[in-house]
Amino acid sequence: MSDMPEEFEEETSPEAEQTRAGFVAVIGSPNAGKSTLVNRLVGAKVSIVTHKVQTTRFQVRGVMMRDNSQVVLVDTPGIFAPKRRLDRAMVQSAWDGAEGADQIIHVVDAASRSNKMSDKEDGADKKTLIDDQRIIDDLKTSGRKAILALNKIDLFDREDLIPISKELFAEGVYSDVFMISGLRGGGVRQLADFIAERMPVGPYLFPEDQAADMPSRLLAAEVTREKLMLRLHEELPYQMTVETESWERFKDGSIRVDQIIYVAREGHRKIVLGKNGRAIKDIGQQARKDLQDIFETNIHLFTRVKVSEKWAESRERFSAIGLDFDV
Repeated sequence: MSDMPEEFEEETSPEAEQTRAGFVAVIGSPNAGKSTLVNRLVGAKVSIVTHKVQTTRFQVRGVMMRDNSQVVLVDTPGIFAPKRRLDRAMVQSAWDGAEGADQIIHVVDAASRSNKMSDKEDGADKKTLIDDQRIIDDLKTSGRKAILALNKIDLFDREDLIPISKELFAEGVYSDVFMISGLRGGGVRQLADFIAERMPVGPYLFPEDQAADMPSRLLAAEVTREKLMLRLHEELPYQMTVETESWERFKDGSIRVDQIIYVAREGHRKIVLGKNGRAIKDIGQQARKDLQDIFETNIHLFTRVKVSEKWAESRERFSAIGLDFDV
């Protein structure tokens, strides 16, 4: 028999030190609020957010620590009816993210469902409903259960949300329902606790202080792309991308980042530059500020704009962001 006091044995038992770690895929239609939710759960900016649909182009992994659980949140591209090669690769990336996950969260925009209930949906809402139904049908086919996260509830009274959640739950593909506001934070803590408790027992997959599983060069390019889309979303077409050409850290800890912004036409290049270069200067200042917050050091950011009509048909560029060119 051990001479160790009983209370000390309880404090150092293997069960008390047990850790959990796993993956949670966050899926949904374009602009459902997936990236906003992931950033809120992680507590840091790991995925860019804009007004434009299909902003997220590839899987972004954010790491959430919750008590003794580490949750790797996989922010996926929006799922929609693909038409181009890039679209097909993005949708495939989203389902690939869900396939190997321990849990799936399906984020649904409550606003689009509310319009349906009142039979006043506009074109965008109707498309969202079709995209959501496609996801539901695919979940039925796969046999996987998902957690429903009814998002943007800060725009509604709770009694208006009950019939929407009941209608969706009746589809039979959801194990649980959470009403949340990714933007305001309502209901997110409860969702975080829920998924953390359901991670498999095991060691952490990443260092506890790591917020994202993404190369710095790629994250920097995404931040600049976000600023471009926020500034020019009404003028600039979807066919635009950013690549970090070089990354150099100096002895004082500061970093020089050189980037190329690829656009499809000369007219698009002029839009990005703006009159007397004003637009690109403002975009660079905003991107640099975000990057300095993320990397906690001075950033020297240099950008140039290049016309490449077929950048969206480049195997090399697909590979650089983890998309399958041959889908």
